[in-house]
Amino acid sequence: MNSHPDLRERMNIREATEGDLPRLMELYFQLSQLGETPEKEPHEPTMAECEALQELRSDPCSTCFVIEVDGRIEGSCTLYVLPNLSHGGRPFAIVENVVVDEGSRGSGCGQLLMQHAEARARAAGCYKVALTSNRRRANAHRFYQRLGFAPTHHGFTKYFSK
Repeated sequence: MNSHPDLRERMNIREATEGDLPRLMELYFQLSQLGETPEKEPHEPTMAECEALQELRSDPCSTCFVIEVDGRIEGSCTLYVLPNLSHGGRPFAIVENVVVDEGSRGSGCGQLLMQHAEARARAAGCYKVALTSNRRRANAHRFYQRLGFAPTHHGFTKYFSK
């Protein structure tokens, strides 16, 4: 991580709002490029995406975080805390849609964002936090391993057509 102390002081993590959606669409476009279904071009937020963010914001089990540097959103992740019947009924957390702008990778934004999500999961009493990362994202895998995540499971995905 190449973060300087003064840069960390300029970073702020908060919950995403509807006004953040245009920037989030830019970041998700970047995220999609190494995925199974890359987007062809960035797009303006759709009504469905606006409604999805409203649902995330109204659900106490989910939070979409953004990290800002000097007021500009440089990354995002969504945390889901889910009820669970195993592990003594303790919930577990899933982190999804983790992305840091290409120009800000290595700055410490991703680490702070993930630490924030993990702290929230611990505060909710979760016994674990899990995430998936496309097999093509080798740099992301090294990043997650530096943060203490281990490749413990083999994941499977089935995509549905629209």
